[in-house]
Amino acid sequence: MTSALTDGLAWLAVGLFAAAAALDWYDDGHGRGRARYLGSAAWVVFGVFWLALFPHFAFEQKSFIEGALSLAALPACLYAAYLLVQGRETLFLLSRAVAFMGLIYMPFTMIPPAKTWLIETVAWQGGFVMEQLGYEFQIVQHGRGLDGTYRFDNPVHGVFTVNVLLACTGIGSMAIFGGLIAAVRAPLRRKLKGFAIAIPVIWALNLVRVVFITLAFSQQWLQIFVDPTVALLGYENPNMVSYFISDRVLAQSLSVVALVGIAWAVAREVPELLTVGEDVLYIVTGDEYDLHEAVGTERTLATDGKGQ
Repeated sequence: MTSALTDGLAWLAVGLFAAAAALDWYDDGHGRGRARYLGSAAWVVFGVFWLALFPHFAFEQKSFIEGALSLAALPACLYAAYLLVQGRETLFLLSRAVAFMGLIYMPFTMIPPAKTWLIETVAWQGGFVMEQLGYEFQIVQHGRGLDGTYRFDNPVHGVFTVNVLLACTGIGSMAIFGGLIAAVRAPLRRKLKGFAIAIPVIWALNLVRVVFITLAFSQQWLQIFVDPTVALLGYENPNMVSYFISDRVLAQSLSVVALVGIAWAVAREVPELLTVGEDVLYIVTGDEYDLHEAVGTERTLATDGKGQ
């Protein structure tokens, strides 16, 4: 998924976001001009990073959802940069959050033992669930000795293999919520409750996702509209239709719904996060929203500033 270009852009963006957050803290919220310009530069780089990922998502992974989101991220990030320069200081919270997200996620891409542990743990747990459901398979090695591939001998359709990759572990979603919760200025007790809600739920739902996709593909559950799907996506193997529908269509669509639900539950405990939601909605729609009123929580003072 990553390349030297995207890795470099990711680290540059995270570094700029972290530097802007540190400068904002050093200035104690006063004279935020320097932090604003540094944060704006970070948003520009972040947008270019997502643009660089567009060909991977759209053409290699054939993911319409991820491809569309990565393409839309560039204008959204450029608009965020503009708003930050113009003085929308609530965006400092979202900027801090992106820095924390990167610091949580990037080590798993750069430190082999951490990546191996995460992939093999998810593969083992997914395998345990499928064994309890009565399916027979083997867990074999893929790429650098990782025990992260399910091998099924389908008596009708032949041998199927499914690789568990870093993207299959849920670490991206966990990094999003971890970064958001870490970035807000709220009592530690409430932040820990937010972590306790988000991380286990994401882990469990991701395990369900891995099991569903693996079984749908290996058992060929979703071989529908095969000819038009193969023609549209250019698959040489028609058996890939079950994988495409289970992962790219059903799992990814339901993941968006699940993340919205998790965000709502976490925001009930850490309402400071609603400021991020309001900023995202403003970037997307250009209208102001009061999510605190919608969720039924009180707005804290200086949710994006000092002295909460």
